[in-house]
Amino acid sequence: MTSCHESPLPRRRKLSICLTIVAISAIFLPLGGCQDGPLYALKAVNPWFVMKEWREDEAFGITDHERRNQLASLAESIEHLPEERQKYWSAHLAQIMANDQSAEMRRLAVLASGKIATAGDAIALVEKGLDDDSMKVRMEACRALGRIDDEESSRMLAAMVGTESNQDVRNAAIASLAQHKNPISVNSLRLALADRNPATRDLTMQSLRGVTGKELGNDPDVWIAELDKTSDEMLNGSSTLMR
Repeated sequence: MTSCHESPLPRRRKLSICLTIVAISAIFLPLGGCQDGPLYALKAVNPWFVMKEWREDEAFGITDHERRNQLASLAESIEHLPEERQKYWSAHLAQIMANDQSAEMRRLAVLASGKIATAGDAIALVEKGLDDDSMKVRMEACRALGRIDDEESSRMLAAMVGTESNQDVRNAAIASLAQHKNPISVNSLRLALADRNPATRDLTMQSLRGVTGKELGNDPDVWIAELDKTSDEMLNGSSTLMR
């Protein structure tokens, strides 16, 4: 007669399986650390877990992704806003430049600042970007100064050309000087023609074409000779090179 009670053998097998699971967990649990257990890596590559965590972030407030999109939208539209709204946003942009740990957010703040109609407000914010630790923020600041055609911006760009150690940032300053048709820009570019990097020399000659409106070929020595010959006239603001 078959007993309705479970035989001892299956119970021993179940116990053995349970002990095996516990042993495996004991091995992998320390590897999980504070990253949500041993299955953390699986969560990181599983879209369901990613979306779930994203939704939980949104439940607590705005996400970094949303903040980035909103600031990018502001950078595209701020130049079309009334002056009082530009002044309102410039205060928020200054806070981002001073406090935000994200280099991308600071870059977008500089981009937006460079499009503010009131040059005084824009220059103060963009100038902070020139001293930023991030290369891409400094590059954005150089590009922003290229859109602000005044002597103060020209001097800032000339200083970056003369002192910046990062070649990409320096090239951004050289390219922006093409928009500044004044002796400060010409003199700065004249010095940059001595750069040992061929790409930088080519870029400098391209900027000089924009500043002077002249085409003197691709030989830096030809440009240097012509610029040196007319340097006195350029300092007086009457050089034929800039007509």
